[in-house]
Amino acid sequence: MSLQDWANNGWLRSHKTSTKEILQLFEIVKRDLNDARQTGISADWRFGIAYNAALKLCTILMYSEGYRPEKNLAHYRTIQALPLILGPEREDDADYLNSCRNKRNIVEYDYVGGATVHDADEIIEFVIDLKNDVEDWMKKAHPEYVKKK
Repeated sequence: MSLQDWANNGWLRSHKTSTKEILQLFEIVKRDLNDARQTGISADWRFGIAYNAALKLCTILMYSEGYRPEKNLAHYRTIQALPLILGPEREDDADYLNSCRNKRNIVEYDYVGGATVHDADEIIEFVIDLKNDVEDWMKKAHPEYVKKK
């Protein structure tokens, strides 16, 4: 399937992004990575903050391609678009982020202690790597949205 197929199914809608919007999303990623690394907050919160950074990176990809998810299953679709945009070799990354989405829902809504320090550290490292990959992809695929240095 393609993003256009998803749009035809009613799962996505068109979205015209801008350099300002993309740069603001990258700023959220930066803030969230910094906050997730803080000591003195629970592993649950660190995990949730890092998950948000990962979700924003997937949002950057989707917005850059001209789409946004419909409200129903928005996080799920945003994550599942990752291999459609970056390539099928990213299927495992989408699976990992989907499991993180489920864990984040548990620690956000159901109970305390669902994420370990290891879980938080692992997703933080994942987000750092994904951020680098998204930045590299943006320079090649959508340089119009990348700030010139």
